[in-house]
Amino acid sequence: MKEFDREGLIAQAQAARGRAYAPYSGYTVGAALLGKSGRVYTGCNVENAVYPLGICAERVAVVKAVSEGEREFVALAVVTKSGAAPCGACRQTLREFGGEIVILIADATGDYRETTLAELLPDGFSAADLEEHGPQDK
Repeated sequence: MKEFDREGLIAQAQAARGRAYAPYSGYTVGAALLGKSGRVYTGCNVENAVYPLGICAERVAVVKAVSEGEREFVALAVVTKSGAAPCGACRQTLREFGGEIVILIADATGDYRETTLAELLPDGFSAADLEEHGPQDK
């Protein structure tokens, strides 16, 4: 897999987890997204009293990166208490930027497993699927 500081990326995700706003579930998540530029964008989950308006840590990191002009990503580290994988919405959001992003899934102690987005989201929907079919006739 690609060379980068895995433990350092996990440490940044762990630090971001400490900033999570999770007053309802108490389930804090931190993410650190490594751009091709070498810059790291962190995110934490932010809950809302209107539950569907909450946003996951992974998507916060993606939005921050894109808003700063980054469009290519090498890796994402995500840290939860138990080492849970990104949800489906986060997987699909990341898929917009490529299937070969390395994903580090860590628990609160720093133990982690490594996979890729393509392995987490096989047959993911992408822009290529839109191009294949083209616009629909009216």
